[in-house]
Amino acid sequence: MLDQLVEIDKELFIYLNSLGTETWDSFWMFYTTKFNWIPFYAILVYLMYRKLNTKMFILTLVVVALMITFTDQVSNLFKNVFVRRPRPCHNDEVFSVMRLVKSYCGGKFGYFSGHASNSMAVAIFTGFMLKEKYKYLIYFMIIWAAAMGYSRIYIGVHYPLDVLSGALFGALSGYIFYRLDKYIQSKFQLK
Repeated sequence: MLDQLVEIDKELFIYLNSLGTETWDSFWMFYTTKFNWIPFYAILVYLMYRKLNTKMFILTLVVVALMITFTDQVSNLFKNVFVRRPRPCHNDEVFSVMRLVKSYCGGKFGYFSGHASNSMAVAIFTGFMLKEKYKYLIYFMIIWAAAMGYSRIYIGVHYPLDVLSGALFGALSGYIFYRLDKYIQSKFQLK
């Protein structure tokens, strides 16, 4: 059963990855680069700052930093210790029929995607945190995070299951850290 799922994942990866064209390559390379999203993150941080007083804002930034560290490090544990599934670009059978848009492949292992988990965690956390004032923001954020996951398939560094698992883990982490942030804020507001 697991072998069959892995085979379907490979076939789906090859199909989705082959949909890419040189016309769109630079867009998806731009999209997948975390550094390019700094202005977007700055806007989210500003919106959180406007919602909270200074003390609560600093606490929330600490929680967000812990959330990103957590999702990133758990992703690395799964990649390098627990699962050790080679990325598609490190699988000779798949590499011969795929498009690698990046000039390099990244680390040897890819399950599960850190980009997908981090972006979905940010999406869920900020979507819930800012829902009172921006009730549709969470939908935009989920679409943004899903596109981030797709970008990893497009450029050739993750299988669809890497992305889906990362997104699910990120969503769960984002919600747990959102609840943790609310709990911490309730404790500090009482003082």
